[in-house]
Amino acid sequence: MNSLIFAAFSRILFSVMLVVSVYVLYRGHNEPGGGFVGGLIAAAGFATLALARGVEVARATLRFEPMTVIGFGILAALLSGLPGLWLDGSFLTHQWLVLGNFHLGTTLLFDIGVYLVVLGGILSLILRFYEDL
Repeated sequence: MNSLIFAAFSRILFSVMLVVSVYVLYRGHNEPGGGFVGGLIAAAGFATLALARGVEVARATLRFEPMTVIGFGILAALLSGLPGLWLDGSFLTHQWLVLGNFHLGTTLLFDIGVYLVVLGGILSLILRFYEDL
């Protein structure tokens, strides 16, 4: 696509989609949303960038291969279960730290893992598809 308007607007749209995806990622602990939906929104942002400016730009913006992102996501999800195993004797029993209205727990690490797995998986498919076009 050689649309100048789409190419110019894609950077703004990409940035907005990433900010929204991180918001949805964090919000998912107390309301619907979380890692899966946030990862889909982030992948849509990268897909928009790849469609407007090319796969090379999207890959350069990502800075990692999508399969590496999947690996980091699986590692984060696996590590999120270990504190429960050590403290409670049960894998994936999540632990929480509450500081006022800010809740920080191992569920956030699990959701980050899901976010990265979804982002890497969708981008593997989309970027490969765009390269074949």
